[in-house]
Amino acid sequence: MDFEDEFNDSELVSKPDTPAQYVKLADAELVKRDLDTFPDFLKDKALDKYQLIAFIEKKITGGWTQKNLDPILDTLFTANMDKRPNWRTLVRWRKSYIDSNGDLASLVAKRHKMGNRTSRTQGDEAFFEQALIRFLDAKRPRVSTAYQYYKDAITIENENIIDGQIPIISYKSFNQRIKSLPPYPVAVARHGKFKADQWFAYCSSHIPPTRILERVEIDHTPLDIILLDDELSIPLGRPYLTLIVDVFSGCVLGFHLSYRSPSYVSAAKAIVHAIKPKSFEGLDIELQNEWPCFGKFENLVVDNGAEFWSKSLEHACKETGINIQYNPVKQPWLKPFVERFFGMINEYFLTELPGKTFSNILAKEEYKPEKDAIMRFSTFVEEFHRWIVDVYHQDSDSRETRIPIKQWQYGFDIYPPQKMSKEDEQRFTVLMGITDERTLTRNGFKYEELMYDSTALADYRKHYPQTKNTIKKLIKIDPDDLSNIHVYLEELDGYLKVSCTDNSGYANGLSLHEHKIIKKINRETIRESKDNLGLAKARMAIHARVKQEQEAFIASKTKAKISAVKKQAQLADISNTGQRTINLNTEELNLFLPNKSETKQINVFDNWDDDLEAFE
Repeated sequence: MDFEDEFNDSELVSKPDTPAQYVKLADAELVKRDLDTFPDFLKDKALDKYQLIAFIEKKITGGWTQKNLDPILDTLFTANMDKRPNWRTLVRWRKSYIDSNGDLASLVAKRHKMGNRTSRTQGDEAFFEQALIRFLDAKRPRVSTAYQYYKDAITIENENIIDGQIPIISYKSFNQRIKSLPPYPVAVARHGKFKADQWFAYCSSHIPPTRILERVEIDHTPLDIILLDDELSIPLGRPYLTLIVDVFSGCVLGFHLSYRSPSYVSAAKAIVHAIKPKSFEGLDIELQNEWPCFGKFENLVVDNGAEFWSKSLEHACKETGINIQYNPVKQPWLKPFVERFFGMINEYFLTELPGKTFSNILAKEEYKPEKDAIMRFSTFVEEFHRWIVDVYHQDSDSRETRIPIKQWQYGFDIYPPQKMSKEDEQRFTVLMGITDERTLTRNGFKYEELMYDSTALADYRKHYPQTKNTIKKLIKIDPDDLSNIHVYLEELDGYLKVSCTDNSGYANGLSLHEHKIIKKINRETIRESKDNLGLAKARMAIHARVKQEQEAFIASKTKAKISAVKKQAQLADISNTGQRTINLNTEELNLFLPNKSETKQINVFDNWDDDLEAFE
């Protein structure tokens, strides 16, 4: 056994035994450290001390005094007296062991408390604080920059000091001081509170759901792949994927793929796809398995995107009994399952596909996805279906704890989810449409320059009078098909389907996005076709002529009432095919008014009404 006397207590600087004495920890329940928390060499020495104490307990007769201990120690350490502990040291070990109620950690040498606990350099505290202020900045300067400021400040200060100059610590010591600072305040100062909370916040685990469709997560992401247009074969860019995942089974319930930015429309389409039974009629491929994952879910977990705060989404979900659970802002870890699935798509599905992009632009190197993109959009949709149904759902997870489709079937057998009838599915599809308000006219409704009317709506207008308040109607629009809209009619207590009256079939299968682009192109074409210069000259000529006529009228000596002038213009037949002026000569006036003198004729406007009656 190898024993050494303990350091004297005076040689050690007192240090708290537990971290809780340094910093107050919220809800901290600390258990005292055991022997396994120490390095092996300290642990072995503590065990040797315990064996020595146990051996002497068996051999000693009487108290633990020098008279009783020295003979035993001399016998044990005859061959190696250098390792023999002092009898007082042995008594101190035994006392520590007894006081700790037999805790072996009490026999560990206090070497973990060794070292200087006070700063060896004095007088530079103010300069270090100044340098620290510069370091704790949102611009995030380097430690070397703060150290240079620290050195320069002390160097300038020492210029006026002859005796007792302020010492400058080394860069290593300066860096060590920085590293010993509490990390959370440093992160707040240099990266902001949001990032600091992300790095140091407490992340609790979710209460696991007990059945399928109890907790469902939805989110959007741009896929790391560039696809081609089906007909033009030109790169379209990265599509957006809206995905819905069941947490209990891990199965995909539905998705929506589009090139439009995430919106209420994409969320609504994904939700409708998730609730309805899956059909593969539009696919040109055969799948090995079915996709039985559908039904009305209980809780829909969303983030704080504007599309999820839509009144249309809230009302539609309330109508069908779906509860929306909003996560705090910018905390995606609170819905980890859909976030993790996005990573699986990029890692396991997109990796081998041509046209794959990279989230980190530095990882691209010489690979050019826009040139290597050879997969059409429709082909990608089909293969994405195959990967979900025949690969992801049928394979075990990375920890081999479950197979998604088997877990779904297990949950379905125990607690089958509530299904929607065909009528409820159709109603839900209508409810998830875009909500708007339009005025009912004798020609029906006008929405985005398209007219909607039907014989049923015409009969409604005949039988139900409308007031100023009721003439505005709530309508629901399917953004992927403008061929018809649904109008809520309070008197009928339901939505009436109204078709677009465009006889050319323009609106059939037309999406709202396509329609807006077409309108924009048409406006640009009309603008380019106009002779703007000629129109400007004509309008300016009209303005000039009107101004000239006004000035001529003001300069006229004859003042007349507007009503009288209008009647004289009627009498003179001022028109584009007749006269251009009401300036009648004297003979003409005498012909019309033979009983009036010339002087009276000049002031004919004063009693024009009477004269006109006499003439008639």
